[in-house]
Amino acid sequence: MSYKDQEAIMGRQIAAARTLLALSQNDLAAAAAISVPTLKRMEASEGMASGMPNNVRAVRAALEAAGIEFIPENGGGAGVRFRMRADGTRDEH
Repeated sequence: MSYKDQEAIMGRQIAAARTLLALSQNDLAAAAAISVPTLKRMEASEGMASGMPNNVRAVRAALEAAGIEFIPENGGGAGVRFRMRADGTRDEH
């Protein structure tokens, strides 16, 4: 898998991660320094999140900083989960 493929996330992954963290669209948009309409378009994307690559990266970075790990497509489907700490506990913010 290339680095670009590892960066790619689906619109539904963004929505799921935001929901898992109990963040509003306003909160996530602010954390990623993008507009709410831009975030809404990303989340509504069929397949890979649409938008400027720098905006998609900013959203991914904001979600990862908040404790989310993106699970790539690996035969079982792409997803999201809380990142685990080295001690085996969840990294929830």
